[in-house]
Amino acid sequence: MSIRIVLADDHRIVRDGLGALLRREPGFELVGEAEDGLAAVRLACDLKPDVLVTDLAMPGLNGIEAIRRVRTEAPSVQVLCLSVHDEDRMVLAGIDAGAAGYVLKDSSFDDLAHAIRKVMAKQIYLSPALVGVFVEGYRSRGASVAGSAHSQLTAREREIVQLFSEGHSTSQIAEQLHLSTKTVATHRENVLHKLHIESIAEFPPAMPSARD
Repeated sequence: MSIRIVLADDHRIVRDGLGALLRREPGFELVGEAEDGLAAVRLACDLKPDVLVTDLAMPGLNGIEAIRRVRTEAPSVQVLCLSVHDEDRMVLAGIDAGAAGYVLKDSSFDDLAHAIRKVMAKQIYLSPALVGVFVEGYRSRGASVAGSAHSQLTAREREIVQLFSEGHSTSQIAEQLHLSTKTVATHRENVLHKLHIESIAEFPPAMPSARD
């Protein structure tokens, strides 16, 4: 049977190029493409692919949050990060969120295809250049990231923080998330209270901009 894949990346040229390669690869079937994190979660839950290949820096809902939701709402789906970012905090964040692998975008397609097959077999895969980064990251991180600012917030609060940081207004966020403006405002106040800050702008960034 073919490995059914959903590809998520906010750059169309990446989706078009990788999509063409995935369709030509024996044993692969590209069943869906998503341009943001929310669409990635929706397709993963609706289509139940074998593997979700996702970028990390995406608008609306970043890849880290998307991975967490997919692993919760569609646990049978294996997730593979595909990113330009090789910093230890990004690699660790992806794996901590539930990804089974992390591939750098400067890898060859053969490496990506190998990674897809590895995570499909329920094995962890890291681009070779990341193995040292991953090990050193866990050493230097110490006990846990549980006390970080981001981990104090709920998934919904983190989602709202990202949308505010992208310049969306309260009403725009309410419409996008199908919430009332009062609910969005309440979430915002909860974030400020939990982190003892006066503005969302003071919130420490966990992800690079989706436009990076």
